[in-house]
Amino acid sequence: MSTNLTPLTPQTEARIQEIGSAEVLVGIPSYNNADTVAHVVRAVSVGLAKHFPGRRAVLVNSDGGSSDQTPAIVARTAIDFEHLFIADQQSILHRIVTPYHGIPGKGSAFRTIFEIARRLNARACAVVDADLRSISPEWIELLLRPILEEGYDYVAPYYLRHKYDGTITNSLAYPLTRALYGRRVRQPIGGEFGFSGALAAHYLDQHVWESEVARFGIDIWMTTEAIASGARICQSFLGAKIHNPKDPSADLSAMLTQVMGALFALMEKHEVLWSRMEGSQPVPLFGFTYEVGVEPVHVNMERMVLHYRQGLADLEPIWRQILADDTFAQLRDLQGTSNTDCRIPDELWVQVVYDAAIAHRNRIIRRDHLLKALTPLYLGRTASFVHATQGLTSVEAEQKIEALCHTFERMKPYLVERWQPPVPQPAAPALLHHTSTDAGGDHE
Repeated sequence: MSTNLTPLTPQTEARIQEIGSAEVLVGIPSYNNADTVAHVVRAVSVGLAKHFPGRRAVLVNSDGGSSDQTPAIVARTAIDFEHLFIADQQSILHRIVTPYHGIPGKGSAFRTIFEIARRLNARACAVVDADLRSISPEWIELLLRPILEEGYDYVAPYYLRHKYDGTITNSLAYPLTRALYGRRVRQPIGGEFGFSGALAAHYLDQHVWESEVARFGIDIWMTTEAIASGARICQSFLGAKIHNPKDPSADLSAMLTQVMGALFALMEKHEVLWSRMEGSQPVPLFGFTYEVGVEPVHVNMERMVLHYRQGLADLEPIWRQILADDTFAQLRDLQGTSNTDCRIPDELWVQVVYDAAIAHRNRIIRRDHLLKALTPLYLGRTASFVHATQGLTSVEAEQKIEALCHTFERMKPYLVERWQPPVPQPAAPALLHHTSTDAGGDHE
């Protein structure tokens, strides 16, 4: 066991001592989720009572300083078992409601949950978002049972979403993770995961908690580390994910930079693994799959295209540094004419992502500047996807995403070949090299 313990409040320390140990633990990270968190707490509580009776269970709310009474709601939410057909109502669900410390963000909330799981020696754990409106008690079974009874270490969610919900996942996180690491985890940044106590301890021992991972990069980091560590991974079908959706053109810039930054940083850490990986393999899927209605997500095409074109005009010097000459030339030639016309085909988008990863690794410019400069490109690609799928069902749009994944895999040699560091040139003899020029860039 690591000696690098995550700091907890004295109240939380005392509560852990009081509880002693737990078999299962479910964590809920939160920040101002008063309108939805009670539903999530009830679903978790009923799921544990219904599917894991007799097991010592703990619910942990790790809160980021909510000002809307979220922690108080978690603490006082009661469950009426009378009409739920649950025979065993004697199982006690222990609750820990605690603030987290560190960089504000979901990753810091998870770190506290991992630490509590480690101290309670929990066998199986799960985390669920506090803004979920579609969670059911069955989600808890599907996230925990593969850990407890099937020997898996990591359970990723598999849910149906509107074709314009999860655009960062669809255009970047899923196809890139799949192409790099060879496993088809459909929702690598889904928000709901199951994991073993051993994997939680492994996560705690990694040195990422003062980085951007502590903000929004935690989900993709958890999935990637699980794959890279050799953990047994699976997926569970959870039906529809209905939460508080965000317009990609308005809300996702910060999340995009943090997810992409985590993806690129992980590529450096695990380059030996992914550089040898070819193709991809399916991941086992638990649960009964069925068709389900999803809430529509409205997108502002005009605003996305405007952001993209503004980037093409304002960020040309930066894009020329980040992207290969051919990649930039294609972007410039495909900018379109109307306010809603933006076409970035699959092959070009893959080149953009691979070029950006290489530029990030080589520190062509400051990394935070590079990541921010990618936002208009992402919006352009999202607008292109919306344009291509406007008349399609979500199932038909999924086929487009599958085709994009195949393109990422097919073009992976483009990345591998260019990832290699430049061959160092032998230094000139000192007597012939009296002058020098500073050709260095900003290497952060």
